Amino acid sequence: MASAPADTAQSDSDTFRAEVRQWLEANFPASLKGNDNSLSSVEGPTDESADEKAWREAVGAKGWGTPTWPKEYGGGGLSREQAKILNQEMSRAQAYNPIGGMGVMMFGPTLLEYGSEAQKKEHIPPITRGEIRWCQGYSEPNAGSDLANIQTFGEDKGDHYVVNGQKTWTSGGQWADKCFALVRTDKSHKHEGISFMLIDMDAEGVDVKPIRMISGMSPFCETFFTNVKVPKENLVGKEGQGWTIGKRLLQHERTNLSGGGSAIRMPSMPLHAMAKTYVGVNDNGELDDGELRTKISDFEMQWRSFLGTAMRVQAEAKTTGGVSEVSSILKKVGTKLGQQRAELMIEIMGMKGLGWEGEGFSDEELRSTRTWLFGKATTIYGGSTEVQNNIISKRILGMLDHQ
Repeated sequence: MASAPADTAQSDSDTFRAEVRQWLEANFPASLKGNDNSLSSVEGPTDESADEKAWREAVGAKGWGTPTWPKEYGGGGLSREQAKILNQEMSRAQAYNPIGGMGVMMFGPTLLEYGSEAQKKEHIPPITRGEIRWCQGYSEPNAGSDLANIQTFGEDKGDHYVVNGQKTWTSGGQWADKCFALVRTDKSHKHEGISFMLIDMDAEGVDVKPIRMISGMSPFCETFFTNVKVPKENLVGKEGQGWTIGKRLLQHERTNLSGGGSAIRMPSMPLHAMAKTYVGVNDNGELDDGELRTKISDFEMQWRSFLGTAMRVQAEAKTTGGVSEVSSILKKVGTKLGQQRAELMIEIMGMKGLGWEGEGFSDEELRSTRTWLFGKATTIYGGSTEVQNNIISKRILGMLDHQ
């Protein structure tokens, strides 16, 4: 009798796995096998093929793009175990989750926690269906690491605010439909004077100017607000609660960035296989460069240890209620490992890893160069490594501020 619950749970898991597998066979277009999710990046506007559109709509209708989000707002309503099975089966089918972007990785989870019922019903369903793109209005020219120093101001006009100011490093701002932003509503208090607002990017007075980067891309922007009207119903939480809400959102962001996330798709070929292709092997089939072999092995051990830690943190989140300050550890370590991987890619490819354009380089080689260059920003955006060190020392280790 004692084993019955476990047997029942296993049976339920097997039934769900069979359901997922059958659904994927019926709905996932074979032409998309091995592709990735363009909506998860800020690389550019999304031009969908017919198959990509059909796949996004199918996943969105099922709610499986946001599998653990509540069904009443368009999510899948799955348990964490079911979501794990879904992920395993999508990986087996070489399928990808077509629902992504900042709405999924940052804003949605935060709104589910702090938003009003009306805000959840308005904003969450389009996110779960992949029908909208959000951008983040946090950093300013004089408020990056010291985020609480923001000066963008929202003046109370009764039923709306009038917002004036400037944001910078607005990822994907030129393609976004809406922006979640930190706006000062009280100049007499630093932290308590900040509110969390939702701003339409096509509203009168919003001006976006892309910033060109060393990687050749312009995923980040300067965003200017000039007398922009923001309805009071677009205030999330209470006035002055923005710092609390904003910090929570950053925990979601850092957790998602911890895998060394990049706006450019990482090459799918494993490092050791790539090295054998570019460097060659000896008579024993081993990589013909002992030092490089050691570097790759060391990286793989660090990366797998990191993934193990991330999985443990995710499991513990079931009892702690979600993301926490531990996201700073994941962000610090994960982004650094992402940079190390990019450096190894360039070392493996040699001169082929330094191409910018031209027929002498493959698409994958050119992408690797841009991945390497873009990756320099990952230890800065989403909270720099120095900021993460401060959070870790104060909030996790309990160290005192230096007086």
